[in-house]
Amino acid sequence: MEQLSLFDNQEIATPLASRLRPDTLDTFVGQKHLLGKGKLLRQLIDQDRIPSMIFWGPPGVGKTTLASIIARRTNASFINFSAVTSGIKEIKDVMAKAEQSRHMGLRTLVFVDEIHRFNKAQQDAFLPYVEKGSITLIGATTENPSFEINAALLSRCRVFVLQALTADDLMELLTNAVKSPKGFGYLNIDISNDLLRTIAVFANGDARTALNILEMAVTNGEIHPDKTIITKEILEQCTSKKSLLYDKNGEEHYNLISALHKSMRNSDPDAAVYWLARMLEAGEDPLYIARRLIRFATEDIGLADNSALPLAVSVYQACHFLGMPECNIHLTHAVIYLSLAPRSNSVYMAYEHAKKDALDMLSEPVPLVIRNAPTGLMKNLDYGSGYVYAHDTKEKIAHMECLPESLVGTRYYLPNEAGEETAQKERLDEILEWKKNART
Repeated sequence: MEQLSLFDNQEIATPLASRLRPDTLDTFVGQKHLLGKGKLLRQLIDQDRIPSMIFWGPPGVGKTTLASIIARRTNASFINFSAVTSGIKEIKDVMAKAEQSRHMGLRTLVFVDEIHRFNKAQQDAFLPYVEKGSITLIGATTENPSFEINAALLSRCRVFVLQALTADDLMELLTNAVKSPKGFGYLNIDISNDLLRTIAVFANGDARTALNILEMAVTNGEIHPDKTIITKEILEQCTSKKSLLYDKNGEEHYNLISALHKSMRNSDPDAAVYWLARMLEAGEDPLYIARRLIRFATEDIGLADNSALPLAVSVYQACHFLGMPECNIHLTHAVIYLSLAPRSNSVYMAYEHAKKDALDMLSEPVPLVIRNAPTGLMKNLDYGSGYVYAHDTKEKIAHMECLPESLVGTRYYLPNEAGEETAQKERLDEILEWKKNART
């Protein structure tokens, strides 16, 4: 049978993600922690007791879709706002109509996409109507509501955190897209499960991205009289990726981050930049890499170069502000700097040694001299007795023992002589010598 062309049906011209948007909770994929049997949000929806709420989560996880499903399940009129195009006047007009509906016993559900883009005045325009119950507000945001939404409005809303979809969730969506009449069921699509899994992994939890890639691959597939074939080469062209794609939860993910870390540790900027590029071009989250660089800055460099940690934190912020592909140059900046910085693991070793003692000696008492004494009874028990305020001394050091008695004399921080840590070592040696002389 001759298969239909992608352009033979007007409805097919609608983007795949829109055609497959679910209209019931039973067809909604993901967010089982909120919508599973017995979960709070599922109960609120089933019982039609929808409060004002904020959906917080990354792009493409179903925030808008979930709001649409809720609108269908509730006995309320549904108004969809966009924070990008709606102004205060439009908000007030709609709120006035919602107030009239309330007097007539009708409820109004208002959905605001990207609510974090509303300024304070726009957000304040909703507040009195949420308080009076004229509207039930559902806001969607990719940003932390604590920072982006007015405290007064936020306090009147429940916050539900939506999680990135898993690769299995996306596989379910993609498989359905290939078979569903709303998707590509009218075509005989020949695509392997391995390629579907590649799309699912590459999409990084974003359903819209996954479906858009599938749609592009089908559009560019090899069309035969009886089927459309999707090959690895076609998919690579659609994603602009070669065989670099890898499972972010699989072994190769950890192999590559290990290669990056150890190349930097071995002061090899060329190898480090290569492994960085391998990860980024395979679709790795730049913030994951940035977090690992922050750890490296202290674990492997520490006090040998005190600029390393602020630099790594600044690069993380740059990655957060810009995202890919712009932030790749910032990560490269940090990787090269950290590769060439002087080495010291003394901070890391100090904590590991102290951690072992802390776990083995959980009940060691705090010396009386450095205990606080907020009550008379504590003072009578010698809490704080003999404490000397270091700033009152000439050397800014007091002769007090701050370790538990069983650990007196134990050294955790053992500085080396790399880079700036030479100054720390000299200072510590002076302090230890002063304490030794003070004891004698």
